[in-house]
Amino acid sequence: MATLPDIPPRDEIGVIVVDHGSRRQPSNDLLLDVVTAFQQHSGYAIVEPAHMDLAEPSIAAAFARCVRRGAKLVVIHPYFLLPGRHWERDIPALAAAAARSHPGVPFLVTAPLGLHPLMAEIMSQRIESCLSRARGDPVPCEVCRAHDTCRLRDCRGD
Repeated sequence: MATLPDIPPRDEIGVIVVDHGSRRQPSNDLLLDVVTAFQQHSGYAIVEPAHMDLAEPSIAAAFARCVRRGAKLVVIHPYFLLPGRHWERDIPALAAAAARSHPGVPFLVTAPLGLHPLMAEIMSQRIESCLSRARGDPVPCEVCRAHDTCRLRDCRGD
């Protein structure tokens, strides 16, 4: 029977938060805010952003940074809502390729966000926030920021 590897202490676990990546730099920049918020909330010392495609840093670059920072295990968390091909095949393949450069450092690809009990609360908060902005309330939005996207429109796009 194969022996399972030990899970190292929290300060030796690197976490990569990976999104798809975008041609729009503001979308890629938002991942940095997500990573910062996650690191502050979770207490993991080694947290790196990565984009699966279209932008840097890549999963391989983030994996290497985690190892340089002392990670003995790398956890790759797909910042995706639902499971699909990227989660099932693409991200594990990219992670395996990255791990080949770091023998002895195992990795784990977590499930995407999916149907977590808090998702309904998050959706409700986002909808209420956008409705408030559409009413003209000066509610700050970490996604929209200065964009005028929370406004009522009709079939003409107005």
